[in-house]
Amino acid sequence: MTTPIIHHPFNFSIGPIALTGFGLAMMAAFGVAHWTSQHVLEQRGDDPDIMNDVTFAALLGTVVGAKIYYAILEHSLAALFGRAGFVFWGGFIGAVALCALVIRWRRKSFLRIADACAVGIAAGYSIGRTGCWAVGDDYGRVYDGPLAVAFPEGIPKTSAYVMNAAYHANLPASIPPETIMSVYPTQLLEVLLGFAMFGILWRYRKHAHGAGWLFGLYCILAGLERFVVEFFRAKNDVIGPVTSAQLVALGVTAAGIALLASRRSATPALQATR
Repeated sequence: MTTPIIHHPFNFSIGPIALTGFGLAMMAAFGVAHWTSQHVLEQRGDDPDIMNDVTFAALLGTVVGAKIYYAILEHSLAALFGRAGFVFWGGFIGAVALCALVIRWRRKSFLRIADACAVGIAAGYSIGRTGCWAVGDDYGRVYDGPLAVAFPEGIPKTSAYVMNAAYHANLPASIPPETIMSVYPTQLLEVLLGFAMFGILWRYRKHAHGAGWLFGLYCILAGLERFVVEFFRAKNDVIGPVTSAQLVALGVTAAGIALLASRRSATPALQATR
């Protein structure tokens, strides 16, 4: 057994204003996603100013979608009004739905805008996951190997009681309930994988396939990333051999494969298709 890294949350105050690492990471994530998407749109010959409306729609859709998804998982309407519940897939679905409406209202091609946004989403995702690390949320299963991390002030803390009661860790009864367990630092794994996704999408941002091809590639990468990471996450939404997030990930991956196949020989994305 190795000595685990002891994590403490990143919180500070500026006068009466309390700030958390999660909040700062979310602001940075949306800012970088917005700038990156604008840059890709401009490179591909589209109007980057549409991102002012799209980013606002994405922010609103993310919050609403994440809360609804979380309430469904918790089987509780009260979960809609709590501070917890920033669930990625719910936020992603909500953001895509609301952005599609805004783009349609602006009379632009959803798939062309989505291609640019795919690069920005990947960049924002990598940054956003640093916020989960900062507050000690979304950590992994019990683990005592290299780079294991203990979260004595996590949300929730990684005590033996929490790991057994909330995440079905099946730890021996001989372990005192308040013992702080070490776990996989899955937040950092997702930061690295998110950055890898960004690198791949940035490499193909000027592809010559049909509009929507790059968004399809993002869906495949994001779906596979989440499907794999879920095997290491501490989760309580298990459905048979997989989690609910893995089921959504498979659906997103399938949609991405369909987009890649259908847009491979279509009108090149770099040509205007209004």
